[in-house]
Amino acid sequence: MMAALEAWMEPRRAAIERWLEPRYDDVWPKDFARACHYPLSNGGKRMRPLLCLAAHEALTGTWEPALHVACAFEMVHTYSLVHDDLPAMDNSDERRGRPSVHKVWTEGVAVLVGDGLLTDAFGVIIDDELPAETKVALVRLLSRAAGSRGMVGGQAADIGLAGKIRDLDVLERLHRKKTGALIEASVLAGAVVAGANTAQLQAFAEYGQAVGLAFQLADDLLDADEVKDEGGPPSFVAMLGEFETRRRATLLGEKACDLAREAVGHRSEILAALAHLAVHRVT
Repeated sequence: MMAALEAWMEPRRAAIERWLEPRYDDVWPKDFARACHYPLSNGGKRMRPLLCLAAHEALTGTWEPALHVACAFEMVHTYSLVHDDLPAMDNSDERRGRPSVHKVWTEGVAVLVGDGLLTDAFGVIIDDELPAETKVALVRLLSRAAGSRGMVGGQAADIGLAGKIRDLDVLERLHRKKTGALIEASVLAGAVVAGANTAQLQAFAEYGQAVGLAFQLADDLLDADEVKDEGGPPSFVAMLGEFETRRRATLLGEKACDLAREAVGHRSEILAALAHLAVHRVT
């Protein structure tokens, strides 16, 4: 399964990288252009754009029409990482083995880079060659997933505005917003571009929700040494232990596979493999 998934991902990741590479070539000042490009060129799994392309391809047999939209969602994800790394948030000096944006430039530049990536992502959708009603649906989807009812709301809870996280339901709610909302919306975006019907959109939404929460459970397992202590950040590992966190991630991955089959039948192989990847990075 993984070999087939890697073969599927390689040309699509390459297309994503080719599209992102020149995004800021025409931006002035040039040092700001370099700062904007820096986090986009920092690799990563590209899980969100790949999920977008996979959803479109499962419905239509092609992925190219969803490429720009997929990259817009990656730009929003990248902005969130730039801001997360700031001293006022997670205070991380490194991202994927390289200095964070605010360490290479300044905190002010990092704020502006994040602002630019977020704002520009909506422009990418508006400038795409899609029907007007599709663009409106995508802008609504992205704004809700990224905004105060989605990712930013989850981040607000994560930095303390929901009080100390002691309850499992509250922790799950936090991560369904902070991590899960953009993952779910990425899947839905591919389906929207493909013209999915109401039943398909519902199945894709539930698939995205399952993958999003499984992805966070897996992240907590990857960070188990950091988060298992009582004084560490709120996490599923700290509340449930590693065994139960792994079990729940696996069950969510299996649920996502079932939902993918419900949505697109025999064309669900890649969606199922991506769900498997979200979990089995560690399990």
